[in-house]
Amino acid sequence: MTAYMLAHLRRPEEIHPDVLEYKDRVEVALRPFCGRFIVRGGRLEVREGTWPGDVVLVEFPSMEHARGFYESAAYQEILPLRTDHLDGDLLIVEGV
Repeated sequence: MTAYMLAHLRRPEEIHPDVLEYKDRVEVALRPFCGRFIVRGGRLEVREGTWPGDVVLVEFPSMEHARGFYESAAYQEILPLRTDHLDGDLLIVEGV
């Protein structure tokens, strides 16, 4: 069953160069797990509540693929490039 990785990333005052490097390298890390970006920080409208930041949505063929990506050596190597400079939340959710 399809799974999604959803990230809510708060916008910093300035984008650190490490974050730009992360963005350049993350797609390569996604490939072996058949992950693809569905949403990557596009324009959004908040209709209820507040949402300070950006949305990233990645689709995977299964929860196992999503977990495999997140736990992979390639992703764990680049993860601090983002987490050291951006506050956010990340979850993996099974599709319907």
